[in-house]
Amino acid sequence: MKKYKITGLVYGNFWGGGEGLSEAKILITTNKKEIIKEANDRLKDGSLDAGMGYENLIGALLTLTTTTTTIIDDKIFTNEEYKNLFIGKLTSKQKNFLKSRSYEILIN
Repeated sequence: MKKYKITGLVYGNFWGGGEGLSEAKILITTNKKEIIKEANDRLKDGSLDAGMGYENLIGALLTLTTTTTTIIDDKIFTNEEYKNLFIGKLTSKQKNFLKSRSYEILIN
């Protein structure tokens, strides 16, 4: 059985000027294509941020976690794989900013 989860950071234009980031809404499903499509759709409609509220979103740095669960001889085994992906129309500078901030968030 596989389960997919997306977490990460969104980057957008603040109301009144300026740009910045905040946490992305956590998405969970059992279909990989659906979760990536949902993340892109939410980026476009502005609902991918977890409550910050932006004038509009530009892009995001997301971590797709794939959890595979297997039962062998009545024992449950779980494997997790991680893949980072950018969505949206981010410049190289914005991507680097998101990458640097994601490491800081992991450390703290």
